[in-house]
Amino acid sequence: MNVQESMRLILQAESEAIKQIPVSDAYDRAVEAIIEHVHKRHGKLVTSGMGKAGQIAMNIATTFCSTGTPAVNLHPSEAQHGDLGVLQPDDILLLISNSGKTREILELVTLARNLYPQIPIIVITGNGESVLANQADIALVTAPAPEVCPFGLTPTTSTTMMTVIGDVLVVNVMNNTGFTRADYAKRHHGGYLGQKSRNE
Repeated sequence: MNVQESMRLILQAESEAIKQIPVSDAYDRAVEAIIEHVHKRHGKLVTSGMGKAGQIAMNIATTFCSTGTPAVNLHPSEAQHGDLGVLQPDDILLLISNSGKTREILELVTLARNLYPQIPIIVITGNGESVLANQADIALVTAPAPEVCPFGLTPTTSTTMMTVIGDVLVVNVMNNTGFTRADYAKRHHGGYLGQKSRNE
């Protein structure tokens, strides 16, 4: 199989996986919870994940920041060495684990709730029956789809779905908070996007 044939198969597999992500009222509740804690109570969104999921968590946090919702990414291992102190009472957690069994993320749930028992937790996971999903207030579950990695191991399809779910949350929080192009421009002083946001 050549690269172009492989590419077509990968595009088809990942796009089909995205289409199978369950649409549910969990997304309404997640958006409402983020708005309540960040925009009304003036807390922040704290994202976290381990490994490849951690990179997705960081991307979601930075995208929220650039669109008017204060967010930080907390590395789950560093949380055990003092960085947990970034949490405040009105914050909300968004945790990512495809398996729903990631040890560091499960430990972060325990640590966070020992500090603030009422802190709400949203999770993005591929396993709706996992320990993490059951501990969450809101679980956003990806579609059951194999990774496109030839070994079925490397996070590929799963991280694509996680990224899309993050986009769904970001866009809907923007829509529901009245975030404007002018607001966007205030947060983008440099680069092409900053110039574009001010000139159109």
